[in-house]
Amino acid sequence: MNFKPMTMIPLRVTSLYPPLLTVKPTMAQTRTRTLHSDPSQDSDDLLCSDRNNHDNQQEQPEHEEPSSLPETASSSLASPRGYLSGEVRAERAWAHWTKLGRPKLIVAPMVDNSELPFRMLCRRYGAEAAYTPMLHSRIFTESEKYRNEEFATCKEDRPLFVQFCANDPEILLNAARRVEPYCDYVDINLGCPQRIARRGNYGAFLMDNLPLVKSLVEKLALNLNVPVSCKIRVFPNLQDTIKYAKMLEDAGCSLLAVHGRTRDEKDGKKFRADWNAIKAVKNALRIPVLANGNVRHMEDVQKCLEETGCEGVLSAESLLENPALFAGFRTAEWIVGSEESSKDGNLDQADLLVEYLKLCEKYPVPWRMIRSHVHKLLGEWFRIQPGVREDLNAQNRLTFEFLYNLVDRLRELGVRIPLYKDTDDAEILADDLAS
Repeated sequence: MNFKPMTMIPLRVTSLYPPLLTVKPTMAQTRTRTLHSDPSQDSDDLLCSDRNNHDNQQEQPEHEEPSSLPETASSSLASPRGYLSGEVRAERAWAHWTKLGRPKLIVAPMVDNSELPFRMLCRRYGAEAAYTPMLHSRIFTESEKYRNEEFATCKEDRPLFVQFCANDPEILLNAARRVEPYCDYVDINLGCPQRIARRGNYGAFLMDNLPLVKSLVEKLALNLNVPVSCKIRVFPNLQDTIKYAKMLEDAGCSLLAVHGRTRDEKDGKKFRADWNAIKAVKNALRIPVLANGNVRHMEDVQKCLEETGCEGVLSAESLLENPALFAGFRTAEWIVGSEESSKDGNLDQADLLVEYLKLCEKYPVPWRMIRSHVHKLLGEWFRIQPGVREDLNAQNRLTFEFLYNLVDRLRELGVRIPLYKDTDDAEILADDLAS
């Protein structure tokens, strides 16, 4: 990784940083967003603060200053551009990872789902690092509205990976420079397998154009002050995967997250991630490697680390249903056969939803993200009381009051599905992982 002092960015760009990262807008700032929103915009695309203040035309006094901007974590690692040997790059990669505390429990990038309030909720329950949702580099560069709505952080939101999809090195660099002071890695999404990635020529579909992938990594590695990380899927052939990973390392990637499924294996419940392939990549590289796939509870975390030898694990879908996973909590699905060794953890998904909503009040996000989390967290509850789900779906314009009342209504109807903890105490396992 070849670092150089940060290139000065034109005033037009730097002037966008404060609104981009002021994660707790004042009422006056909220009003500005509301009055300038597109009236034809889908209501779920509006920030949640907009909806609550849409009809309130009287400005309130400002009680809080916006959060201060976080410092660049890796500024001490910056160096002029130039050739560095693979050994030196690897040493720097490990030095940076060690400086961050070598986090093991990491929130994976999830489109519309790993936004700031959800990241902060997961951090409360054991997550040690997190990725932003995938951001589209071109739109991020061109649209201030997109930046303000899709990316936010705060000083407690570290270590942080900011992930972009891209297929143009210059556009990617432009986007990355806007966020590098506020994150610990700029991450390139090379693993998205969805049709939209095929149409846009990014994510896992760049596996068909490895010279372009290499140019993306090199462009960032030679021009940013923060390290570059990549997240990939495996090829059907193991040797192709290893060659791919080595190419990324040689191009300047400082950390590699490996999803142990191929581009065609989209269904995580149907296809098991290949931990052996992840282990082979780990053994072939000199930089830190993270494992992604098959992590549903803390026992899986321990097994994955042992079997792959990786520095940490990423979890995605399982965290959406259970943001307290890294604190040792399990959903009922994962205690079948071990009921006697599990106990009610005095926590349930409705409790977690209330915590999440309060974080959304503090850190506004588009309502579509909130709606998605409500369905993910309360999916099993809605199966017991489908009428409550129908009422939620009938709401074109959500409010926090409606959502808090929805939780109260479920409780009044007698619905409660607890999260469970192993009687051996999951904190012991967490301590083992930390040691």
